[in-house]
Amino acid sequence: MDIVVNEELKAYIDPLTPDEHEALERSLLAEGCRDALVLWGNILVDGHNRYGICKKHDLPFRTVQNTRFQSMEDVHLWMIEQHLGRRSVSDFQRGVLALRKREILSSRRVRTKQEPAVEATPEAAASDVAEPVTQTAAPVGSGRKEALPSRQELAREARLSSSQVMAIEKIQKQAAPEVVAAVKSGSLSINAAAAVATLPEEEQRAAAQAGSDELKQAAKRAREARRRPPKESPAAGEETTDDLPTLRHRVTELTREVAELKAENEALQQQLARWQRSVE
Repeated sequence: MDIVVNEELKAYIDPLTPDEHEALERSLLAEGCRDALVLWGNILVDGHNRYGICKKHDLPFRTVQNTRFQSMEDVHLWMIEQHLGRRSVSDFQRGVLALRKREILSSRRVRTKQEPAVEATPEAAASDVAEPVTQTAAPVGSGRKEALPSRQELAREARLSSSQVMAIEKIQKQAAPEVVAAVKSGSLSINAAAAVATLPEEEQRAAAQAGSDELKQAAKRAREARRRPPKESPAAGEETTDDLPTLRHRVTELTREVAELKAENEALQQQLARWQRSVE
């Protein structure tokens, strides 16, 4: 069977860094390819890096069919769940994957209310698949009404706090590509990036180009900009009816900032714990 590499699937999960790819290559050369590559028909679903390395060095490998996929959405959901459970995936990546899962399930719920589910096949996903694949197991996903996870459930599955998921959602919607790249590289924390994302795009780009220190300063400026300056004491006889709403707004802003700082502190503690485990 000729294995088909679907470029959209290959790019669906962030690629390995050069160092990670080199480490995987060393492992495969030393120990061989122990884990089977997962296929849907002829389409490679899991193991793109291993497949490329094995082909490069002419290493033997095994394949296994996942016959439970009924649509490309099922494939995406399976890939997301696999990567959410991997320790090597960063906090930001896990948050992005969890939000993707929610988006898929949300659009699936809307679609199943409007039209009957249509079973997809791997042949429909790649025009050069040679032979149809017989589905032998009960299909899951496309025709089934699945519960839409809450933000708290998403956070729990991604091993994040709810505030971190909210921050990642804000980064996806508002952050310049340079800021997203800084988060992915680890040079900027999730919560700092969410603060920078509230700035005008040109200011975000300029800060990113100036380096990680300037990005952190930009995050500080963004947080300070959300704080209203203390209101001057009213003169005798002046109306003060807007004092209570102002104070309430201030409390809301401070509460949000405390939550962001707590989440950032938790993320740093988790990062420190991972580093300590890696050196033990």
